[in-house]
Amino acid sequence: MSELSEGVREGDGERIDNRMIPVMREAIATVQMMLFAELKDDVMARYQDWPEQDRKRLVGAIVNDVFGTPAVDGEAWQFARRHLLVLEEELKKVAGRIPDLLDILTDALRMQTICDNQEGIHSIATLLRAREVGILQQDRPLPMPSTFMINVRNRAVRYGLVAPMQASAPPAEDPPA
Repeated sequence: MSELSEGVREGDGERIDNRMIPVMREAIATVQMMLFAELKDDVMARYQDWPEQDRKRLVGAIVNDVFGTPAVDGEAWQFARRHLLVLEEELKKVAGRIPDLLDILTDALRMQTICDNQEGIHSIATLLRAREVGILQQDRPLPMPSTFMINVRNRAVRYGLVAPMQASAPPAEDPPA
């Protein structure tokens, strides 16, 4: 059994190099930002009678619920608790409102579960919830982590979250002596 970075064991097929986990988490957070961006305009238009801050909180609560991440801000947490029924109804409508994101959202939720598992966190309930509300595309094959990260980056460019990658010029060759 070999040792990878920071004492993570390899050989049992269950552990990955944990240097990769923060990079994966960053890609997952990028998908969360894409989801927020997609839902924001929709919620802002449909809840015009709500104060703008509450509409943004609703979008944040939906994203938090999709990814199984409780709000760390006390006000946001209380908002979600006060609007539990609205939040539940909105969650059931997410798949129909963002069909173009379902593939990358499915990948992000699965990758999050893998990362959580590597850190001893059991978050399968998040996947089950996503399946229950129609977000999880069960038949979609699980991509390799590198493919997932490339897909996220390409989509993030379209959302203006990252700059497009520029091809670098090849190094100048030294003239023959």
